Amino acid sequence: MSLSESEVQARLLVQALPYMQKYENKTIVVKYGGHAMGDSELGQAFASDIALLKQSGVNPIVVHGGGPQIGNMLKRMGIESKFEGGLRVTDQATVEIVEMVLAGSINKEIVALINQTGEWAIGLCGKDGNMVFAEKAKKTVIDPDSNIERILDLGFVGEVVTVDTTLLDLLAKSEMIPVIAPVAPGREGETYNINADTFAGAIAGALRATRLLFLTDVPGVLDKNGELIKELSVQEARNLILDGTVSGGMIPKVETCIEAIEAGVEGVVILNGKVKHSVLLEILTKGGAGTLIVR
Repeated sequence: MSLSESEVQARLLVQALPYMQKYENKTIVVKYGGHAMGDSELGQAFASDIALLKQSGVNPIVVHGGGPQIGNMLKRMGIESKFEGGLRVTDQATVEIVEMVLAGSINKEIVALINQTGEWAIGLCGKDGNMVFAEKAKKTVIDPDSNIERILDLGFVGEVVTVDTTLLDLLAKSEMIPVIAPVAPGREGETYNINADTFAGAIAGALRATRLLFLTDVPGVLDKNGELIKELSVQEARNLILDGTVSGGMIPKVETCIEAIEAGVEGVVILNGKVKHSVLLEILTKGGAGTLIVR
């Protein structure tokens, strides 16, 4: 006998209820990346996931990136993107565009999607409420020819120095869902563009978040056979980097997960943001949806 839609929904709710209770009043930071953006259907599904978490008593906080969108706007404005060691050099003209795109158009687009669900989202960046202060990022590379280490000057690319959670603590007690762009001031009033992954990790660490979710374009961490690894300890994750199982762009992602855990996050998950409702699948189902890294 086939089940009606209402019976299916009831069964799903019964399965999800223990997880709703587990995460009630807990903080979950979700890093919503450029790869997961751009698809209107996925964007609406993401917004409904965040709204349902809030309705379930969870305290969700969204941190977003927007690298591809920044690149497109710079091209439209006739500003050439310069790269050093594979990283975008951010001069004064570029950082103004970065702030406009991240704290402006992208941020408000995500806020609007969540508001359309009936929940209340508020758009912020690191400047609001003195939430985050940053300093110039110190990046070094080794010249392949001379094997000499040199320091890169990336301009207004920053790294987080301090996080003040006062504003976020106040919002956690309200009906508001913070949506945060990774732009922050320096102590001299300058503006810094910060990698969204490390920004999300710093926010989650300062809040001692129960979970930090990285929405990417891959299922999670894969073993040598290409199979998803469901859970890793910090030491196991480090070992996978050393033996080459974790390679390429996944290395900085896993390293950021480890840093977040060492900063106080209970568990960090890498999952595929291109799968509809991946946030709910991770939080409210037994099997989860990605790779969980824990202490």
